[in-house]
Amino acid sequence: MALAVHSFAKVNLGLRIGPRRTDGFHELRTVYQTLALHDVIKIDVKPGMGIEIRSKDPRVPTDESNTCYRMTERVLKALKVRKKVTLCIEKRLPVEGGVGGASSNAVATMLGLERALKVPIPAEVKLRLAAETGSDVPLFLVGGTVLGLGRGEDVYPLPDLPALDCVLVAPEVGISTPRAFADWDKLTASDASDTMNEFSRSVWSWLCGPTTGVPARSGDRAEALLLDLVRAGIENDFERVVFPQHSELREVKRALERAGASFASLSGSGSSLFGLFPSSAAAEKAAKKLSADGLRAVATKTLPREEYWKKLWG
Repeated sequence: MALAVHSFAKVNLGLRIGPRRTDGFHELRTVYQTLALHDVIKIDVKPGMGIEIRSKDPRVPTDESNTCYRMTERVLKALKVRKKVTLCIEKRLPVEGGVGGASSNAVATMLGLERALKVPIPAEVKLRLAAETGSDVPLFLVGGTVLGLGRGEDVYPLPDLPALDCVLVAPEVGISTPRAFADWDKLTASDASDTMNEFSRSVWSWLCGPTTGVPARSGDRAEALLLDLVRAGIENDFERVVFPQHSELREVKRALERAGASFASLSGSGSSLFGLFPSSAAAEKAAKKLSADGLRAVATKTLPREEYWKKLWG
């Protein structure tokens, strides 16, 4: 019987891009936040050999380029196990939309294989396999509110935010992350360390802001955290190069703000955008308004770490 794992989305609560490193990657600073929206990965392990990927979504690759395929190869090799593994991917998240769908799928596959094979994978091996698979893959081994350093793979759990109401918008626009980085290099040309320092100050200001110790109801605390987030000036550097080339994405951000979002941003390099709202009623109303305007919008919530791990198994 196949084992089902929920594979959750993420957004970036701010992202700053530093200079290109000697290994070709850029130094990054970001705060990841997992969302309740998810794909479902079904894993079936039987005697034999081989890896098979199945999906009804034509956008999902079913060959070696799929992150789930690559993760399965790595796990079987690390555990020195030979099995026939069949993965069925029920795709609900945007593909290449900046919400970490493929990366989350890879971690869900790893955790599912660990359970299906009944062979524990040491924590340090999990982190290594995740980092080898992709820059933002390791965050899904933490969940909740996560600080990302290095090229995004060096992750640290931050004090978890309460569940915040969110609207995710997935425009049908393709964004090339390598091109976005190249455009950033052209835009900045000089050392980008100042933006990194600014991000560190902003995040510290936000996390240590006036809401610390607020004994208010959860709804009041969520609204105060949103206000602090805006005051701290946390931003996504990719907006500076993506919005000029895709003005429709800038308009989506403005639409989220007009619909009542206390904070709105591009996630990753896009093309998905999100807005954080002070209540579920406000988020639902905004999602309906944006959908009526022809946008693919859905109301959801951010997913704190404890809930992330509790809801992982479908």
